[in-house]
Amino acid sequence: MKLLYQTHSPYARKVLVAAHELGLQHRIEVIHHDTSPTRRNDEVFALNPLGKVPVLIVDDGPALFDSNVICEYLDGLHTGPKLIPPEHGARFRALRRQALALGMADAGIAARWEAERRPEPSRWPPMLQGQLEKIAAACDVLEQEIGDAPSTKTVPDIGDIALATALSWIAFRNVYSFATGRPRLSSWYERFSARPSMQATTLAGDTRD
Repeated sequence: MKLLYQTHSPYARKVLVAAHELGLQHRIEVIHHDTSPTRRNDEVFALNPLGKVPVLIVDDGPALFDSNVICEYLDGLHTGPKLIPPEHGARFRALRRQALALGMADAGIAARWEAERRPEPSRWPPMLQGQLEKIAAACDVLEQEIGDAPSTKTVPDIGDIALATALSWIAFRNVYSFATGRPRLSSWYERFSARPSMQATTLAGDTRD
């Protein structure tokens, strides 16, 4: 398998962390691609008409995208504990947290456009504030709901992976100080960030518009 990847994408990192947690990283060739809404990458567009990574090139079908689809595909390639739990309650708790985490990443990217990527005369401060308020509200909910980070001997679920990689991007880009005033969330993130899968997939680089 080949994974089209970007070193500063929270969505791509989510997939690679999942692969490490499942022990599948050695079966995946990681190919780095720069993508941006303003710079067309023809190799990526040839596989994903949305022009985004991650994209997983598989042997038994069309290329797969986005991160949710790819992670579910990887989850079907092994016989160990699943990223998406089969039990009804645990399954939807994990999927709910994944949805929250991806929404935070989406809001963070939108906020960064308004804070620094869009030409300054076109920036709209109310949009920036609105997106940051979404992240803050999500973090407040997580501070109340978050438990202990899974041990390094336990495979985390997809919700935990999505949350850790979204928070890592928010911290990497200095979008929002999520740890301030949230000791439980901060502790959870520090523990999860120490996992080998996170240490092996650190974010790096800048977007080129």
